[in-house]
Amino acid sequence: MAEEEAKPLTYIPEVILKKRKSKDNKEELANLRRNQLQLGKFGSKKKKLDHFKRPEQFVQEFRAKELDLIRLKQRAKRPKSKLRTPQSKLLFIVRIQGKNDMHPKTRKILYNLRLRRIFDAVFAKVNEGVLEKLQMVEPYVTYGYPNLKNVKELIYKKGYAMIDKQRVPLTDNNVIEQALGNHGIICIEDIVHEIANVGPHFREVIRFLGPFSLNKPEEGLEGKRQAYKEGGDSGNREDQINDLISKMN
Repeated sequence: MAEEEAKPLTYIPEVILKKRKSKDNKEELANLRRNQLQLGKFGSKKKKLDHFKRPEQFVQEFRAKELDLIRLKQRAKRPKSKLRTPQSKLLFIVRIQGKNDMHPKTRKILYNLRLRRIFDAVFAKVNEGVLEKLQMVEPYVTYGYPNLKNVKELIYKKGYAMIDKQRVPLTDNNVIEQALGNHGIICIEDIVHEIANVGPHFREVIRFLGPFSLNKPEEGLEGKRQAYKEGGDSGNREDQINDLISKMN
């Protein structure tokens, strides 16, 4: 039987091939986008599920806040704290607790002390108002009497000014003089002197400075809620606050 004659190859113009390739690419891209959207929706749903709180969690948080309010009222009834050392005009206060189970009244007092975040710290002049606030929020803070060395190192290493709600480093004496020159304070050493000695313009200097953002101590703070005098971390450390400052500065 005679071999069949080979059929000639059909010629397809290059333009048509390019169109087919382009169409295939578009289909692949559309499929890829469709898959990405599906994955995105799944991830979004999973994320929402991850953040979903069970009813018992809400109950637990509510009870914790109510318990904090009870503690707050109990602390308010206690006799006023008494600072026993002669060098008690100046305090350094450090916030050591977060806010997950905190009552709004407790948070308001901490904000009033300018301690908005954990490990924020401020200098304060000892007076009845400050002592009352510390007594109310004692489980969330630790405090004591800083020495001159730590006052100076804190201001030089972590000090900054708050100008128009912006943090400004204390690297330019002109900034200090412009803000506090009317009070005879024109440089960073004047700020150190005014704070360490709780001078007549202490309040103006403290308003000029922002809260200090300290580092978390390497060994952590295990007994945050327990008083320092009972082996914990909160409350009055008196002169021992200087050891903590050295670890967190």
